[in-house]
Amino acid sequence: MVTLPLPLIAFGFGILSVLSPCILPLVPLIAAYSTRTSKITPLTVAIGLSISFALMGVLASIFGSIFQRYKLVLQIIGGLLIIFLGLCMIFELLEQKIHAIIPGRGITNTGFSINRVHGTAGGLLLGFSLGIVWTPCIGPILGTILTMVAVEGDILYGAFLLVIYSLGLGLPLLVIAYTTHFSLKPFLKYSMAIKRLSGIILVLVGIYFIYNSITIYGF
Repeated sequence: MVTLPLPLIAFGFGILSVLSPCILPLVPLIAAYSTRTSKITPLTVAIGLSISFALMGVLASIFGSIFQRYKLVLQIIGGLLIIFLGLCMIFELLEQKIHAIIPGRGITNTGFSINRVHGTAGGLLLGFSLGIVWTPCIGPILGTILTMVAVEGDILYGAFLLVIYSLGLGLPLLVIAYTTHFSLKPFLKYSMAIKRLSGIILVLVGIYFIYNSITIYGF
């Protein structure tokens, strides 16, 4: 078992995800539009995000449970993958390919215009759609969480971790939606630095992941 508190890591990675340069500028827009329709709409958007990521967690856990007999190998491969994803964030190795596949960074790519948000159902659908569409942008961090979930191989726990992750991602949305005096300018100014710092954190997590696995299971 990994001794790091995975729920806390998942929540922290959710916060780091929302600080991504291609997501952070959209948060005030989403909060503003959703709040206009209903005061509970931002909350339903966050719930929609949770549902979307929880499903990803379930799928990753199912995959991991199939290969639990090879847990040491799975953890080492997972650690190497996390290190690779961290390096991708630091050096922007996948940026051009992602933009070539998914041009533009706006929420219009969801196929569900934010202008169509109406009440609870609209908020849930928007949140669920954003969970899918934001995946390429937050790929390295989300991939790290999914890798950890896959290694654990516990379906319910995997869904739980991704819900915690989505809480970290949705919290800034709720804060902005329900707080009149909140500025993102400091975060926007240093968004690229935050991104590279996140990459360094992922590399360190990957190294710890491998070290912890070898220490516990050995060769």
